Amino acid sequence: MNSISKVVEIDGSAVVNWSSFHDQFSTKMGFPAFYGRNGNAWIDCMTSVDCPEDGLSSVTVIKGATLTLQVSEASSWATRRPEVWAAFQEMTAFVNWRRIEQNEGAVLALSYYA
Repeated sequence: MNSISKVVEIDGSAVVNWSSFHDQFSTKMGFPAFYGRNGNAWIDCMTSVDCPEDGLSSVTVIKGATLTLQVSEASSWATRRPEVWAAFQEMTAFVNWRRIEQNEGAVLALSYYA
């Protein structure tokens, strides 16, 4: 499934702990069965969204495109589990930083609403 840009809807109300965070992303992004369900594994999978040959996500974009993670109920997630919300933002930023360091463009954008 490739396109110029893509939006993936994440249900922030469903994130009640780290396990549910990984459940949401594993399901929505189509992470492989061997997904490690930790921050490093999430970063690796998200870094490769424009490399379908890596097999780390069934949701992909073409090189140079952006994947937007649109989070509903962001304020309730941030209030309920601020440490998971902060880590999510930091991991997203790290994915883009890593790619820029490798002379590739940023691949992720965040969009969220209450």
